[in-house]
Amino acid sequence: MSVRRLEKIARVIQESVSTTLLTRLSDPRIQGLVTVTEVEVSPDLRQATVFLSVLSADEATQRRTLAAIQHAAGVFQTCLGKAMTCRYVPHLRFEADRKLHNTLQTLQLIEQVRKEWDPQDPPDGPEYPDAKDDQA
Repeated sequence: MSVRRLEKIARVIQESVSTTLLTRLSDPRIQGLVTVTEVEVSPDLRQATVFLSVLSADEATQRRTLAAIQHAAGVFQTCLGKAMTCRYVPHLRFEADRKLHNTLQTLQLIEQVRKEWDPQDPPDGPEYPDAKDDQA
């Protein structure tokens, strides 16, 4: 199957899941900001992995939100079946997208290293003279 077709189907799945999250689900366990970040579709269109980014106060709330979304997979499947015109509706699997979390951890590590390498009390004068002073 062509890559372009898989990308189009992934986009339809992403839009359908996002719309269903906003309009059809009213589960009190779903808290925080939930974003569909990516969808990977298998070449035979039988499976699709939906990656969700959940921004909430703590890790327990994120796990509870993801569990509630996984529990409502049938609702997503039904809405997706109405939105798609394919012969098969992919079986949806929901996973937490760890890219944002990993990016934040990397930025924190970079900031920590920067603080360790920057001197706490800079010397009185500039460490390197300006190029203008050298030309005069």
